[in-house]
Amino acid sequence: MKHRIVVLGAGYAGAFAAGNLARRLSSADTEITVVNAVPDFVERMRLHQLAIGQDLAFRKLADVFAGTGVRLRLARVTGVDPERRTVAVTGEDGDGELAYDTLLYALGSSVAHHGVPGVAEYAYDVSGRSSALRLRERMAGLGEGGTVLVVGEGLTGIETATEFAESRPDLSVALAARGELGAWLSPKARRHLRRAFDRLGITVHEHTVIEAVEPARAVAADGTSVPADVTVWSAGFAVHPIAAASGLEVAGTGQIVVDRTMRSVSHPDVYAAGDCAYAIGANGRPLPMSCASAGLTNMQATAAIIARLTGGEVPATGLKYYGNHISLGRRDAIFQMVDGDVRSKSWYLGGRTAARLKSGVLKGAGWSIAHPTFGMPKRKRRLATATDRAAVRVAA
Repeated sequence: MKHRIVVLGAGYAGAFAAGNLARRLSSADTEITVVNAVPDFVERMRLHQLAIGQDLAFRKLADVFAGTGVRLRLARVTGVDPERRTVAVTGEDGDGELAYDTLLYALGSSVAHHGVPGVAEYAYDVSGRSSALRLRERMAGLGEGGTVLVVGEGLTGIETATEFAESRPDLSVALAARGELGAWLSPKARRHLRRAFDRLGITVHEHTVIEAVEPARAVAADGTSVPADVTVWSAGFAVHPIAAASGLEVAGTGQIVVDRTMRSVSHPDVYAAGDCAYAIGANGRPLPMSCASAGLTNMQATAAIIARLTGGEVPATGLKYYGNHISLGRRDAIFQMVDGDVRSKSWYLGGRTAARLKSGVLKGAGWSIAHPTFGMPKRKRRLATATDRAAVRVAA
């Protein structure tokens, strides 16, 4: 019987991992199934562009995995039973179960409401394609002089505010920051960011905690009312409660607690990658929810799965950040280098050069996922015997 590998989620982490596994493991004794709720690969890092009306080409997952041997199941995951090693799904074909021998959990994250009244009812977000399309429709109907408030001073908030202001100069765009705008950046990069906001006419409400969202305004903790025909909520991410409900060991965030190889500390047949993994980076701190973390964790997870299944030595891939890359519209960006403690170095790259670099990163990520067989080895690795795999588990 073939070894059944099931990958949950086909975002940056899941799609790349599935292609990598198919590229390196022989289909003679492995079977790889990807479960995803939508038929397309969604470039989450570009959803703010989609929301403001820019046309993005989505790649069909069926085309991505064509010729790889990867099976695609279009369904929504409703539960995981790590004791029985099954996944419950529901989709157009009805409810069902998938059995696995190795599970790679990569369901990603969604926007975190933090229990703020009115966010679920009145706010918009760019954490998924459906929510970005909902915002796109609202923005298309917003006339000249309309007000937009972006809540959150993280990368998503900054990129959304600048993209909207550049694409729709007829609107009044503002951003609410809990602290100082760009506080984590080096002084020079922070000045670059502020110049970009000034150039684009974005109003910044610093040290402003939004405690309620209403149809035409947001209310701050101090009672200040901020006008907003549209409120875009980008104040953090949260993972789906499926992992916590399954009995897998999770952190307080709901993320699956994993060891250095991205394997669940409670269930060795389960691996996690991307936002849903509670992984400790090279600096001893949990990796943040980000696309960079998706890349780091999926490479480590796939390397560990392949090594353990084929009887090889489990490698330790890098879990270190080198910098933050922030788009400021289509023609400006900031690339901020960081040290081992993720503190900003004095050096940064800005302007059109940084924007071209960010564009190249996005295109490269999309291309690598769309071409999973590129560089495929002539001889794929076969699975080791059960005895050999047991020896690897003991050694690891």
